[in-house]
Amino acid sequence: MIDHAGISVSDWAKSKAFYDAAFAAIGAKLLMTVPKEFTGGANVGGYGRSKPDFWLHEGGEPGPGRHYAFRVESRAEVDAFYKAAMAAGGRDNGAPGPRPQYHENYYGAFVLDPDGNNVEAVCHKPE
Repeated sequence: MIDHAGISVSDWAKSKAFYDAAFAAIGAKLLMTVPKEFTGGANVGGYGRSKPDFWLHEGGEPGPGRHYAFRVESRAEVDAFYKAAMAAGGRDNGAPGPRPQYHENYYGAFVLDPDGNNVEAVCHKPE
């Protein structure tokens, strides 16, 4: 149902470095930037695997309380996402592991990004 989503970030360079590392671990990357003449001078970029699905927008109202989960194909990708995100300055919000309270095969990891957004990698497949 959702085609794409985006968040505001307070520090473009810091957030870009975080998402570059975290998304590389799950096969995604910055696919597009919007020329500043169309954004009022703000940095805007879209990440994805084949098309921009998750957008960063410099400025606006960044902050905690938002949650974004990214589906991956294996538990190893969840682990890699968590490790890369933590190494890139993320803060732990739930180490990789099973979450049977959601469903039998739910395996996820949660990290807070530089602005406090709760980002997650999740695999729904059995081990």
